[in-house]
Amino acid sequence: MAQEIPGVTRVRLNTAARSIALHYEPGRTGPEAIAQALLRLPALAATGACGTALAADCSHGEGGGLMGAGGEVLASAALLLTTRKMPQSLGRPATLAVSLPLYADALKDLFTEGLNSHVLEALAVAISTASGDQLAANTTLFMLALGEYLEHSIARRSDDLLKHLLHPDAGSVWVEREGNEVQVSATDVQVGDTVICAAGNLIPVDGTVLGGEATVNEASMTGESMPVVRRRGDTVLSGTVVEEGRVRVYAERVGAGTASARIANYVQHALQVKSGTQLAASRLADKLVPGVLGLAGAAWLFSGDWRRAAAVLQADYACALKLATPVAFKSAMYAAGRQGLLFKGADALERLAEADTFVFDKTGTLTTGRLAVTDTFAYDPNFGPADLIDLAASVEEHYFHPLAQAVVEAARRQSGRHFDHEEVRFIAAHGVASVVQGKRIVVGSRHFVEEDEGIDMSAYLDDIDRLMQEGKTPLYIGFGGKLLGIIGLKDTVRDNAAETVARLRALGARRIVMLTGDHEDRAAELARHLRLDEYHAQLLPEGKAALLSQMKAQGAKIAFIGDGMNDAPALAGAHVGIAMQRGADLARLTSDIALLEDDVGRVADAKALAAATMRRIDGNFKFTVAANTSILAAAAAGWLTPVASSVLHNGSTIAILLNALRGGLASQAQNAQEAKNAARARRARPAAPAAG
Repeated sequence: MAQEIPGVTRVRLNTAARSIALHYEPGRTGPEAIAQALLRLPALAATGACGTALAADCSHGEGGGLMGAGGEVLASAALLLTTRKMPQSLGRPATLAVSLPLYADALKDLFTEGLNSHVLEALAVAISTASGDQLAANTTLFMLALGEYLEHSIARRSDDLLKHLLHPDAGSVWVEREGNEVQVSATDVQVGDTVICAAGNLIPVDGTVLGGEATVNEASMTGESMPVVRRRGDTVLSGTVVEEGRVRVYAERVGAGTASARIANYVQHALQVKSGTQLAASRLADKLVPGVLGLAGAAWLFSGDWRRAAAVLQADYACALKLATPVAFKSAMYAAGRQGLLFKGADALERLAEADTFVFDKTGTLTTGRLAVTDTFAYDPNFGPADLIDLAASVEEHYFHPLAQAVVEAARRQSGRHFDHEEVRFIAAHGVASVVQGKRIVVGSRHFVEEDEGIDMSAYLDDIDRLMQEGKTPLYIGFGGKLLGIIGLKDTVRDNAAETVARLRALGARRIVMLTGDHEDRAAELARHLRLDEYHAQLLPEGKAALLSQMKAQGAKIAFIGDGMNDAPALAGAHVGIAMQRGADLARLTSDIALLEDDVGRVADAKALAAATMRRIDGNFKFTVAANTSILAAAAAGWLTPVASSVLHNGSTIAILLNALRGGLASQAQNAQEAKNAARARRARPAAPAAG
């Protein structure tokens, strides 16, 4: 603009405040010339061509300055608001300039796809503009720009949320550079660097351990609740956490090449997938175009009044059908993300709404994946089961291994006594050792106690075998060179698992099934406790996928919920797959929905949101067809002017878009109410037997 108007020396855009500041020389130009130039600004902004005069100022700011802040909406809104004040000599060229992108798209579609809604929209604007009805033309332009902006804005926010939630930020990390350990930003790590990862650190790269030993929690990538030992030659993945020990890792993949980043990129791309409902609505809108054009032609032919044809063309099904459906999906997906749910596309939401059979993997889904003490075997008459837990907890209270934390928590619950001990020695991936009452005490793995400490366990193999058969983890306590006892630990049933099952039934689930690799007795007990319809135990991964195939052949629309790498075939083969928050890399990759919080209740929330969204889309569809059919009939009969037709049509479109956008809040309220109803239903039933 500074170059276009003599005397204007500088132009500054403030996209946040939606303002323009101009500096000019009074002797060379005046407010009138500047005002004429400003009238042309919306047209320039709306076409996306800021022009050479504004190029420098449009280059800054997110998303390209004014256009990044919704320039098309602002331009069309400004044009609409000034319609009555703008002279006809300026109004028509301004409308023409703003509508140029619409005409360009319509011509392109006409030659490549034939008649569609873009052609109809362009024709309606063209007739209104040519007839001097700028209000109708500008209102149509504004509505089209607003709908597209809302859709893209919601989609962009969903993508930003995804990047934040799925791509862990390791912050600063330690690397070896020229023989020294230096701290650098995780984004500065390069392939070939040696990264130092100590207890509590998030591993920022995919690579191979060069030295050291550590236990690593890989639940986020493998779904395995127990930490694994990683030493020289072993592979580690980004996004996993070192729980104890220290390792030096050779960085093989960094940044966008790591496993966690690839997952985020994959899911971000999947968000663009359109649902069947969305595609059907778009196709229907295009199919109705010839009918609307025919009705407009018939109205003009039989009445000889071009206003009837213009009124008919002002109202079509395309705006609401094409915009409201994707806006409803994107709005629901964004609201879901705020609630801890990630839908990888509108089709996932649609398929979850259709699901009538819910199949749960057991470990990490219906159970917590967090260990709790279940059994104690004391082999010394001077130490009872409670003493055994207290003694183990006394030497493990400063040890942050999941097994140790579970034992300490069990001691806290029974308000046990503390055994005085000497300094505790931590042996990475093995256990702890100390001295109590003058005797050496060791607490840890069987390898540590039996092989390293030489303690004989042959007399206690029956107890060990029973714990292993029940899927429990034994913790061995050696004292004075003998086996003092064994503590059995197992993950616990989630507090809200039964409530989630009840809510799913209330939401229309006809069949709820559990699949597990556990033994038959344990699976049967849990199925009774949760009141499941059926269960299948002692399954291999391929067995789970085979069972799902059988159910699908029987007509079931299955939602499968899992978390481990071994669940990937079932997740991929289900009608819709749901991965838990602590799920494996492969599980999250192959799932359609990812829970962003470690809460199985989110499965019921997702079902409720999906069902509410589809009901809202169905209601919007019916209202669109009824409203626009009525408007078209009234316009063809001559009962509506082009302006009235435009107001009614665009007003109904706004109402439909707002109804589509309100889905998030409504779904949250509905989820809360359904949770209360399910809790009341649970309290009204007879008490279930406790899970073992």
